[in-house]
Amino acid sequence: MPRSTPAPPTGTTAPTRALFFRAGVFRRKPVDASEAETAGGLRRTMGLWQLVALSLGGLIGAGVFSLAGVVAHQDAGPGVLLSFLIALVASAAAALCYAEFAGAIPRAGSAYTYSYAALGEIVGWIIGWDLLLEYTAIVAVVAIAVSGYFSYLLTRFGLDVPGWMLGAPGTGPGHRFDLFAALLCLLLAFVLSRGTRQSARFETALVAVKLGIVAVVVVAGALHLSASNYRPFLPYGIGGAVTGAATAFFAVYGYDAMSAAAEESAEAKRVLPKAIVLSLGIAAVIYLAVCVVLLGMQSYRDIDVRSPFSGALASVGLAGLGTVVAVGAVVGITTSAFANMLAVTRVWFAMSRDGLLPRYFARNHPRRHVPTRVIWPVGIGAALIAGLLPIREAADLTNIGILAAFIVVAIAVVVLRRTRPDLPRAFRTPWVPLVPAVGVAFSLWLIVHLDRLTWLRFAVWLALGLVVYALFGFRNSAEHGTGREGER
Repeated sequence: MPRSTPAPPTGTTAPTRALFFRAGVFRRKPVDASEAETAGGLRRTMGLWQLVALSLGGLIGAGVFSLAGVVAHQDAGPGVLLSFLIALVASAAAALCYAEFAGAIPRAGSAYTYSYAALGEIVGWIIGWDLLLEYTAIVAVVAIAVSGYFSYLLTRFGLDVPGWMLGAPGTGPGHRFDLFAALLCLLLAFVLSRGTRQSARFETALVAVKLGIVAVVVVAGALHLSASNYRPFLPYGIGGAVTGAATAFFAVYGYDAMSAAAEESAEAKRVLPKAIVLSLGIAAVIYLAVCVVLLGMQSYRDIDVRSPFSGALASVGLAGLGTVVAVGAVVGITTSAFANMLAVTRVWFAMSRDGLLPRYFARNHPRRHVPTRVIWPVGIGAALIAGLLPIREAADLTNIGILAAFIVVAIAVVVLRRTRPDLPRAFRTPWVPLVPAVGVAFSLWLIVHLDRLTWLRFAVWLALGLVVYALFGFRNSAEHGTGREGER
């Protein structure tokens, strides 16, 4: 009878040689969600259309009110229509991968949770740690943009405010702190802390107002189109349209923030994939309509990159709608900040519940069932960034992490198809591995073109994160010493 080797006692430290294998940093979180893990946590109150509204909050914002005009004027001319088509195809490839994971692993955390389950703990940690900074910085950037429009509206109504509160140091004469941006971050934290049902209603209402304003502007502009403004269609050649697609891409990836709220959606496996696909489809129609109307009203040469739609409307005698556009921009961009703040708090909550960050942050409010211990630190951190950093410096913190998450999620779909072909999937990404490969290729193309300072900041933040993981996360992980590290 062959002699069996006794198993090491539970809780003992894995041998050093196993550190970089399934029993070490590449141990994976079981993908079969247990009721015990999620019970008593976040409250499932959001239905399909609330999820769609949350996704549209991230998708429809600066891209409508600013980026379409910037890309047309600087890169593509009327070919901005083609730029957004390319960006939407690339974004759709990533969205389909997110939809498969959302239907198979409906847990909080989005890309962090997906990569942890498919590729291992260290990959999940890197993505999660990076998203903590990226999402928080996005909230700050959006708040700064809203502050600019809000200041414009105050000026239009003849109200003067002290210069010290109008921007971060170095952004203008007398500027010391962007008070409006900081207050917006704190306001959003307050709304989120009130509970999922209340905050979802707030977001849905703002999205409805935003879409109504966009519809009014598009219809009004459509009555003043000139075919001559579309010629030449590609003044900078096809290369200009492709270059413009890189900028446009950053306007069409907001659905990833919505997927972080998986545990707050009713019938998550069924409705999350639908919400991702529906929201991207609605956003595609809106973006293409905006491009057609904007370029039909005014020649791309004459577009004002600071306020493209306001300038275009003024050029056809509709200057009065400029104030409506400013209001729409404030509302529209605010919904983007809300979606990203919700996302970062749920990623932090998921990492804390998994033991990679202190479990103190995974305790929800006993009555509202939201992670208030995470929400307020995020709100305060975003407020400080928004108040003290110029928008360009804050924006430089946002790009690389989102693209890295897209790459990892696309790869993880292919890996999980091979390692867990038996896993029930409410939605299956079509044409695997072709669709994931498109998402990876486009994201890699964008990520290698980011500037050196962005890479340096990413490297510093990543190094800090690896230190935190080595000193705390690895040994406090819920998967440490469970005997599940070798699970499929």
